[in-house]
Amino acid sequence: MKDPVNDFEIPEEWLAKSTLPRAEVEDLVSRGLIVVLSDGSFLKRGFTTGTTAAAAAKAATLSLGKTLSNGTIISVPTTIGLRAEMPVESAKDGDAGVRKVYNDHESDITRDVLFCAKVQKVNPKDSEFSAEKAKAVDNIFVTGGIGVGIIQRAGFETRVGEYAINPKPLAQIRESVKEALQEVGLFNEICVKKESAIIVSIYIPDGVALSKKTLNEKIGIVGGISILGTTGFVEPWNDHLGEMKDVLIQNAKKVVLTTGRQGMATSSMLFPGYEIVMVGSRISEGIDAAVSAEEIVVCGLPGLVLKWGNPDMLKDSGFATVVEVIEKDPGNPLLKQAFDMCVKKGKGARIVVIDREGLVLMDSKGEFDYLMKN
Repeated sequence: MKDPVNDFEIPEEWLAKSTLPRAEVEDLVSRGLIVVLSDGSFLKRGFTTGTTAAAAAKAATLSLGKTLSNGTIISVPTTIGLRAEMPVESAKDGDAGVRKVYNDHESDITRDVLFCAKVQKVNPKDSEFSAEKAKAVDNIFVTGGIGVGIIQRAGFETRVGEYAINPKPLAQIRESVKEALQEVGLFNEICVKKESAIIVSIYIPDGVALSKKTLNEKIGIVGGISILGTTGFVEPWNDHLGEMKDVLIQNAKKVVLTTGRQGMATSSMLFPGYEIVMVGSRISEGIDAAVSAEEIVVCGLPGLVLKWGNPDMLKDSGFATVVEVIEKDPGNPLLKQAFDMCVKKGKGARIVVIDREGLVLMDSKGEFDYLMKN
């Protein structure tokens, strides 16, 4: 059986070990809701911030034309053709909230967070809409509100000055709103005849506080969290994936190999859409396992990454740790020498070294290299 989210062919022996009824396992896998592990156990996938925002936007749009009771299940499309379903927490007069599904990704701080949307039907000639008409598609304009970050640094998929809503989630939100407009009989008026328009504002009540727990401000996104998503699903993660780690690396088209939790947290921000796998000190093995990858990134703290490049970099240096070198003598040639050796050992992989705050120290591509210039 194939996992429809990552296209992994699940070995029959893994499925046979499951304690759940076979029909139930196949149903959950087919809907993209679980990842089966080698011992027959499974981890729950969740939905991205983009999918959750899309559900809130659809619920808000539906509430313009009908009453939705709390707990009503909202179904929205994802970018890989599967549907995502989640219950409405509140929906009335164009304002709705949906809580992000609790998944098995241990470091996902947005689990169980409320995502909201406010939808306004307006005259296309109104100044509020006409000022943003160029950004509207089919007379649907999607914007952000409180708790959604604003881009202040170039290099992201979204332009500087705009809300941090990435292109794929943006399209997902629009499609979900269109489905709702069809259901309440407003599609022709708004999307075809263009007699009216819709403004969709995504907001996250706890987004500002949550952003303090992320790297957003340090990498150039202020005032809230980001609306992200590539497949529409959040891959589960814990420290007991075992064999599954190798499988994830082998099947990934774009993969980030990280040395630890800080690397995972930073990579999820810097490299949206990449499979992120914690390999610890097994960097070389990870690179060798990435047989299907078109892009490989190694991202982690200097103590592991630079010493992987040059295990003897501290020999006779007078320093006890790599961090001590960086803090006391950031211009020391040992750092660049080790980094250059990382690049060579990486066989074409992009090497990104970060500190414990998630800030980029070195980047072989130069895109994020803004603290320690090589």
